[in-house]
Amino acid sequence: MKTVQVPIEISARHIHLSREHLNLLFGNGYELTAFKKISQPGQSAANETLKVIGPKGEFSAVRVIAPTREHTQLEVSMTDCYTLGIEPRLAISGDIENSGGGVTLEGLEGRLELERGVIVAQRHLHLSAEQAKKFGLRHLDRVTIEVGGDRGIVFRNVIVRSRKGIDELSFMIDTDEANAAGVRQGSTGILLLDGIQKKS
Repeated sequence: MKTVQVPIEISARHIHLSREHLNLLFGNGYELTAFKKISQPGQSAANETLKVIGPKGEFSAVRVIAPTREHTQLEVSMTDCYTLGIEPRLAISGDIENSGGGVTLEGLEGRLELERGVIVAQRHLHLSAEQAKKFGLRHLDRVTIEVGGDRGIVFRNVIVRSRKGIDELSFMIDTDEANAAGVRQGSTGILLLDGIQKKS
């Protein structure tokens, strides 16, 4: 069986803001300030956070990711959805049409009722165009990744993300999935290259 070792990154709840919503929540012309870089080039976790309020519960400080995007998107786990009191909507990051809403965002200068853009991100594999070609993969293919250890688990239906702006090989899962598998930031998994589900 053909395999490749891949680093695992655990994605905690976070939010991407459009320029329009950044202006509304933090003030016209506001610029995000970098807290620390994240793995993908040109992106960073910002110092800025937002309060996220749901019908049932809230989170006082959800970190914003810079830079701004075309659409605002809040990425949470299934457990986060239950805490907030909203319906979980599993979707590929950036898939606004299949996203949900029902939360309020509160920033330094304003509040916003978010009607769409709330998702539980589908687990996915980042890899560069060169790596995709080497492994015989295409953007939006589905692969299987195995994680060992005391709570070893096999993750199926992992979406391949290989497009402009993605350079670093990494397997992205949320905190629920990490806890279920007993893995920590910096753990590794095994990409199984047999039985790839090709995008139709």
